[in-house]
Amino acid sequence: MAVPKRKMSKMKKRQRKAANRYEGVQATFCTNCQAPLMPHRACNACGFYKGKQVLVTEA
Repeated sequence: MAVPKRKMSKMKKRQRKAANRYEGVQATFCTNCQAPLMPHRACNACGFYKGKQVLVTEA
């Protein structure tokens, strides 16, 4: 009969169960034009990131 040799730590148990709680990356909205975008990326629609123009986009 299989018996564990060592006690399973709380951290190891929680790391294993955390994968089941992951719901993927949540989309955010641009503060300038309210278009949906991925977190930590410049907006493709207007070219703004954190309130500053970082990309030149065609109008």
